[in-house]
Parts: sequence; C-alpha cells; structure tokens
Amino acid sequence: MIPIASRVPDPAVRRLTATLYGYAFLSDLVLLYPLYVVFFADTGLSVGQIASLFVIWSAAGILFEVPSGAWADVLSRRLLLCLAPLVTAAGFALWVLVPSYPAFAVGFLLWGAGGALVSGALEALVWTELDRLGAVGRYARVLGRARTAGVLGVVLSGVLAGPVLAAGGYPAVGAASVLACLLATLVATRLPEQHRVPAAVAVPVPESAMAARSVGAAPLRPDGPDAVPPANPDDDGDLGWWDTLRAGVAQVRTRPPVRAAVLLVAVVAADWGALDEYTPLLALDTGVGAQAVPLLLLLLWVGVTVGGLLAPAGERLGSRGYAALLGLVGVALAGGALLRHPAGFVLLAVAFGAAQLATVLADARLQARITGTSRATVTSLAGMATDVLIIVTYGGYGLLATAAGNAVAFALTAGAYLVVALVLLTRRRRQTAVPTDLVTAVTGGPD
Repeated sequence: MIPIASRVPDPAVRRLTATLYGYAFLSDLVLLYPLYVVFFADTGLSVGQIASLFVIWSAAGILFEVPSGAWADVLSRRLLLCLAPLVTAAGFALWVLVPSYPAFAVGFLLWGAGGALVSGALEALVWTELDRLGAVGRYARVLGRARTAGVLGVVLSGVLAGPVLAAGGYPAVGAASVLACLLATLVATRLPEQHRVPAAVAVPVPESAMAARSVGAAPLRPDGPDAVPPANPDDDGDLGWWDTLRAGVAQVRTRPPVRAAVLLVAVVAADWGALDEYTPLLALDTGVGAQAVPLLLLLLWVGVTVGGLLAPAGERLGSRGYAALLGLVGVALAGGALLRHPAGFVLLAVAFGAAQLATVLADARLQARITGTSRATVTSLAGMATDVLIIVTYGGYGLLATAAGNAVAFALTAGAYLVVALVLLTRRRRQTAVPTDLVTAVTGGPD
C-alpha cells in the first residue's frame, strides 16, 4: 500500500463528505420507495405491466446515461447533481396527481433521466475532489458511507411510509417524496467542484492500489496499464462534449483493464438492482398486509447499511473471497424467496448487504483504473451496461413470474451470482472458453 504523501486537509474533506452524505440521505428519503409497487398494484396494474414500467425506467437510464456523463465532464458535475432531484420530483408528482399507466410511464422516464444525471457525475466528483485533497485512498470507504447514508434515508422512508399512508393516503406520501427531492437539490449546491483546476505539483498516488487489489487484483505498477498518473488524473486539457464522449468510449474500448472493470460493475450491480424492485411483491406473497410491507423492506435496508460500512474490510478480499461473497448473495437471495415467510427477509437482508459490499468494491476498482477528463463518461458507460442487464433481468423475471410465481422467479434470477462465483473458482480451467474480459473482470487477475 502506498502511503499518503501529505496530510489531508481535514476541514475540506469533512465538508465534502458531510455534504455528500446529506445529499445521499435526502435523495433516498422518498416515502414512495417502499410503496410504489403496491401503489401500482392498487391502481389495477398487473405484474406484467409493472415489469414493463421497469423496462421503461431502465431504457430511460440507457438513453440519458452516457450523454449526461459527458455533460458532467464538460459542464459541471455539481450542476447535474442539483438538477437530478428536480427531474425525479416531477415524476413523483405526476404519479400521485394522475395515477394511471401513462402517467407512471412518464414518471419513470423522468426518474430514469434523474438517475442518469447522478450516475457518473457523483462518483467522478467524489474521486476527483478526494484526489485533489490527497485523500483518494479513502474513496471506497467514503462511497460506502455515502451509500449507507442513502440506505438510512430508505430505512427512514420505510418507517414513515406506513403512518403517512394511513394518515393522508398516496397524495401525502407523494408530497413528502417531492419535498425530500427539493431539499436534496439545496444540499447539492454546497458540493465542492474544482476538477478543472490543474494540480500545481505532482501528487503521489495515495492508496489507489487498494482499490485495484480488491477482488484479488495484482498491485498497480508505475509502468503498467492500470497505473494512475501522478498528477491530476482528470486534467488533460479542455475537451468539448463530443470529444469528451469519444474519449470516454475510446478508453473503455481500447484499455482492457478499464473495459473489464466496467463489465464487473455491470454484472455485480444489475441482478440485485433489478430484484430489489420485486421485493414488495415478494413481501405481499408472504401474507402480510400493505402497511406491513415497509417494515419487511426495512430489514433489507439494514442489511445494505451494514454492507456499505464493511467496504474497508472488503478491500482485503482475494478472488476466491470475492467469489464466496457472490455465492453468499445468490444462495441467500434464493433461500429467502423460496421460504415464502416473513422470516425469509432475514436471509434477503444478508444477501442485499453482501451485494452492496460487492458493488462498492467493483466501483472502487473502476475508479482506480480511469484516467483523463472523461471520468464521469466512463462511469456512465458502466451505468449504461448495468441498465442493459437490468432490462434483460426485468424481461426474464416477468416471464418467469407469470409462469411460476414471484418466489421461483426471484430464486432463479438470483442464480446469476452463482454463475459468476463459479467462473471465479474455475477460471484457470475455463479461461479458453470464457471471454477474456469476463474472466479478468470477475477474477481481477491471478491471486
């Protein structure tokens, strides 16, 4: 591990992290989160219609993901983080004002656009600001804590959603969700952003090797393809939007380590990201009432909270340890769903926590490999790949649930993690049969 060259300016780091955590908390303090699937069902939508809405949601993310990443690199990452909650709030308002399938579809388009504005911009801003402050080695733990802050917002939403629904119905739940988004925008205006200011002196790479060593990667070499430039890695000149977009795509296309890291993020994040949307239906299948659904979902977000906080410990996992982590995700997801009892949500909570940890480690690895001014663009490409896989998952889940029910569909979809874990454990024998990028992505190289 490479030591930090200079003492971190604590006030600046504290301002960045406190603002980031507040933004993440308010962005997810959305009382509609634990109830919107139930809301759709109460409006009369079928499981197939709900699945189609999720496809629209992901399609919107794919449409806006990469262009918004380039906008963030060229214009302002902070600006996009301010706009994102406003766009999302408009979608939530439409849902409760005109509850119908067309309104839900437009709302998901807006929500997808809002998510795309955040994706890439947030990770790039945090990495670049920490790098400027000589604290880039803290990225994994800061990102893990930021996601934990978001989870705490979801947890509080789960606690408040039931009482607010009982007191004022879905209009009250929608109004509270819109208010939280507006507050998130106010907090985002306080985020620092100096990613276009050139570094005055070269700064040695601080602990970014820890991200590259996640999931068993070999250490970075100063002359290797994964080496991070010693100066400001996000300063290679002022590029326009189109040139920035092309540079980001070229980096993924021509640099195998970056391409592999993008693929790892997509594979790890997509499955549980899609299954999360069906957990309210899974809760209803256990026999509980609609007002008890947020309490069961609360267990899941407690697990996700723990997973985010375990990021510093997870950095020490080798490839086999990472395989075991993914195997745990798959087994616990399937077991919790097939139990068909509220107690199964304890297993699901374990699975979601492990999936959160695996996702944070994958993102830290990606950020350590990106260079140049297209950081948000490359991160958005990973988000786009994730959305594509999520759409495939939604489509498959809809077919499986129609034929065999929610629990069986949930368990079969979770099997994707077991497949990736198996590739990890048998990579030497299967290297000729499995695409090189996939093997590299899920193994991180030799132990």
